[in-house]
Order: sequence, then C-alpha cells, then structure tokens
Amino acid sequence: MVTRSQSGIVKLVDLLSLYTLSISPILKSLFLALKDPHWCNAIYDEYNVLVKNNTWILVPRSYGVNLIRSMWLFKNKFHAGGTLSRYKARLVANGSSQQLRVDFVETFSPVVK
Repeated sequence: MVTRSQSGIVKLVDLLSLYTLSISPILKSLFLALKDPHWCNAIYDEYNVLVKNNTWILVPRSYGVNLIRSMWLFKNKFHAGGTLSRYKARLVANGSSQQLRVDFVETFSPVVK
C-alpha cells in the first residue's frame, strides 16, 4: 500500500484567520438601519429600483381595505474570497396579513419584485 506522503502528495491545511473587518452587523430593525450610512444607502438603492421598475405606486388608504404589511430584510453579500461585496436591503411583503381571493388570487414570488 502506498500512502500520499510516500507519493509526495501533500494536502495543504487552510488556517483560520482571526482578522475581522469593520462591517456593519446585520440588523433586524429598520430604525437601527436608518442610523447606519451603509444600510441607509442600501435601503435608498432598493427603493429607487422599486420605483424605477414601477413595482408599485403609493395611493391614499381607502376605508375598509386590508393593508398588506411589508418589512425590510438586511444581508451582507460577500465575494468568493470572503471580502465584503455590498450591503443588501430587500423590501418584502408580509404574507401573514393577506387573505386568499381578497388580496391575491395566486402567488408567484414571495418578494415584492
């Protein structure tokens, strides 16, 4: 039997790096996100894309209409090497407040886009 070391095959061991970047942590609250300029820019970019794509329009609230709540989700996106790529904010509809055949007939995608 011939082992790897006898054949000269060496498997390199990846050492863990304790180096940390000063990136903003992932937040669960919109109010905390608005205080951080990185997350504020991500929210602004997402909002502008939604308006540019005519995803929805703001209308006055009508009496007796079920409102569909939405929430912001935050995530850090990284390159393959582990460096920070960008801060990503996504506006999604909260499906628990929707009623079948009143607010929607069929669902296609759980996100606003």
